[in-house]
Amino acid sequence: MSDFLIEIGLEEVPARMIAGAEAELGRRVHDLLSRERLLEDASPVKTYSTPRRLAVLVEGVRAAQADVEEKLTGPSWKVAFKDGAPTAAAEAFAKKAGVAVDALEKVTTPKGEYVGATVKRAGKAAPEILVADLPKEALSIYWAKNMYWRAGKPERFVRPVRWVVAMLDSAVVPLEIAGIEAANASRGHRILHGDAPVVIGSAKEYVEALRGASVIVDVAERRQAIRKALDKATRAVAGTRWREDEGLVETVTHLTEWPSVILGDFEPEYLALPEEVLVTVMRDHQKYFAVEDANGKLAPHFLAVLNTKADDEGQAIIRHGNARVLRARFKDARFFWDFDQKVPLPERVESLKNVTFQKELGSYHWKTEENLESAEFLSEMAAKAGVKHDSEALKMAVRLAKTDLTTELVKEFTELQGIVGGLYARAQGLGEREALAIYEQYTPASTEDDVPVSVEGQLLGLADRIQTIAAMFGIGLQPTGSKDPFALRRAANAIVKILAESDLPLKLSDIAHSALTDDVNEREVLAFLRERLHFYLKDVRGFAYDVVNAVLAADADDVRDAIARAEALTTARASADFQAVSAAFKRINNILRQAADKGFAVGSPLGVTLAPEAARLHGEAAALAPEVAKLRQERAYGEALAKIATLRPVVDAFFDKVMVLDPDAAVRGAHLGLIDGVLNGFSGIADFSEIVTA
Repeated sequence: MSDFLIEIGLEEVPARMIAGAEAELGRRVHDLLSRERLLEDASPVKTYSTPRRLAVLVEGVRAAQADVEEKLTGPSWKVAFKDGAPTAAAEAFAKKAGVAVDALEKVTTPKGEYVGATVKRAGKAAPEILVADLPKEALSIYWAKNMYWRAGKPERFVRPVRWVVAMLDSAVVPLEIAGIEAANASRGHRILHGDAPVVIGSAKEYVEALRGASVIVDVAERRQAIRKALDKATRAVAGTRWREDEGLVETVTHLTEWPSVILGDFEPEYLALPEEVLVTVMRDHQKYFAVEDANGKLAPHFLAVLNTKADDEGQAIIRHGNARVLRARFKDARFFWDFDQKVPLPERVESLKNVTFQKELGSYHWKTEENLESAEFLSEMAAKAGVKHDSEALKMAVRLAKTDLTTELVKEFTELQGIVGGLYARAQGLGEREALAIYEQYTPASTEDDVPVSVEGQLLGLADRIQTIAAMFGIGLQPTGSKDPFALRRAANAIVKILAESDLPLKLSDIAHSALTDDVNEREVLAFLRERLHFYLKDVRGFAYDVVNAVLAADADDVRDAIARAEALTTARASADFQAVSAAFKRINNILRQAADKGFAVGSPLGVTLAPEAARLHGEAAALAPEVAKLRQERAYGEALAKIATLRPVVDAFFDKVMVLDPDAAVRGAHLGLIDGVLNGFSGIADFSEIVTA
């Protein structure tokens, strides 16, 4: 067994694209080796990456495929042999199979007797397979954006390929990727090592060879080194710690090859600015970590992760430069904050007429009016259901929600949209409820985020998002396939999440109806929201696909109710009785479908003499139905499902002893009416026929 290494050297790749590409290259290499019978299933596959390289190291690779025997089947025996002598057909088949005519065999199949041959195929050597197939696999990696760089050449990649390493143990595999021939020479750190090649003695020496050239290729090791360096740097200032930021840790991990950390300072006077502004400048614009005191308040320090190591003098120069840049950004932020206060948010509403929402629809002033209609509708429904909130504060928040788009601070720091509006509303004394609603309007931004804490913020977020979805659907800009340029799926995901994780008693149909216009098909918008509910239950909450299908087949409108039913059904399905009842419901569904196809009428079990097993099912189902209905009304779904599972003995006896599709039309109709009543009477929680049973 050998170790195989492939490294693709590139110009610097954007940090956000590296992790996915690293994983995909690992999968492609593994799948290729497995497909070609060069790899045991348990063989470890390790992936590595830096901004300048993607690499895969696979242990336990066979030097060549094992030889295999194939059984080939040719023409009919009667055609191939006449009176025991081979015909031209036999000779042609033998030539094609590469065997002598006298080596042909008689093969008996259900269709008759045929000529057969056993052929031995020699396995290909691993290098031969890798040279032929691996370049295509590597160049098929998906990139959100890619480029051409060789005139007249077809390959596209995220960045130009500059070197390739491909080795089986210590031998170079002579493949070629994008015009670059593989060798055993990699590149080290651009600054700390320079241009000298890094010769790899063998595949297993790859990690240590690159470490000697000031490159840590293992992402997990690099990440841990950064975390330790951040901890060490903050110990220089007593009582402080770096503010945990997993996303930024991932970013700087993929921006560096040999990371180190420096601690810098800025003037305490800038702490008068809101933390959100300071942290955004540090995190999003400079990739610096914020430092906080023991109480979680921002301290006048920052941490910068460098892609190099430097002596004390070099660190001082770098620290000074970083602080100077940060100071300039803070000065800009303070200037914009002070400048924007000259025009209060209410006076900015008219300016929204000059800010385009979408060229075919209109301005943000138009969007605000549309949002207001939805918000008032949803507010009224929430109030009728007993949800306490300030409807006037909500209206004010909706009117002012987009005004921060006209501010200089948002123009400079666009990621603070909404947050700046909330901060300005609070600073200008416009009311805490209004300020919080504006501040929260874009949360949740993803399925991992929390929903707004205020009812006003929840209603504003729902109104804004459903109006966006409805408006885009109205002009034919629905998401298609992987394309969703207006992030409508994300907006719908947020709607579902708010309904799922808040106390709002609103349904998806209420949300869709709040944005109804002559140009919008409410049914289409509602179907889109229900599709995202399916995504939320399956991919976010982790329910099994058949549970999700069963629950939503019964009702896909009340989000929190769907979650409760899915939780109960997930628990109940472990019961053998419930599994059996689910299988019976599937059988009932199939029988009713067949009966409909044959034109059989569904009658009533009343007034017809039923078999004892049918009569018992009718009686017990009728007695149980009110109990289940009451439990459903109380949303005691677990208890209701347990009650339904008690039907197993009578359902089993019915199907064992009764011919449902009886030749007698009256009896058959009674049987169909009976099972149809059972199906409809107990499917309000879920369509049990959707449950996959053993």
